[in-house]
Amino acid sequence: MPPFRTVGPILAAALLLAAVAAPLAAQPSAAPPAVDEATAALHAAFTEAMTNVKLVGVFTVDGADEGRMQRDEYTISSVTKSPKGDVWIVSARMRYGDVDLTLPVPVEVKWAGTTPMIILDKVTIPGLGTFSSRVLIDGPRYAGTWQHDAVGGHMFGKIVPAEDAGSDK
Repeated sequence: MPPFRTVGPILAAALLLAAVAAPLAAQPSAAPPAVDEATAALHAAFTEAMTNVKLVGVFTVDGADEGRMQRDEYTISSVTKSPKGDVWIVSARMRYGDVDLTLPVPVEVKWAGTTPMIILDKVTIPGLGTFSSRVLIDGPRYAGTWQHDAVGGHMFGKIVPAEDAGSDK
């Protein structure tokens, strides 16, 4: 199995940028639809909670040694609500092997009550495969699933301020 198949969903989402970020950025600015106060408060809290943070945790690969988890880390500098429905732009730093990039990644954010879920849904990137993920954000923790073609697994960890990522807080 190529090493790329074991990356988590957010790293896979970075590859999505080449296919979809440019068209999103090129769209004319439109005023976002009006939202009620409760929704605006959820959006503001999500924006604040996901700005200048690191998701530090582990991921598994289905069918692999169940006790073997691999370290995973993503730095998120910001999240911005797009005027297009549930689309948000996550500016995330991805590191994998010799690759170290910060990219704006368009994702969907759906709400289960007051809990945000970040979604990448069956996005095909020519030459690389099809990617999906579902990641719940619950206070200082995240947990979810990822899929790259026939390979998938789970991921979970903690959300810490970017400058604290190396500590065990």
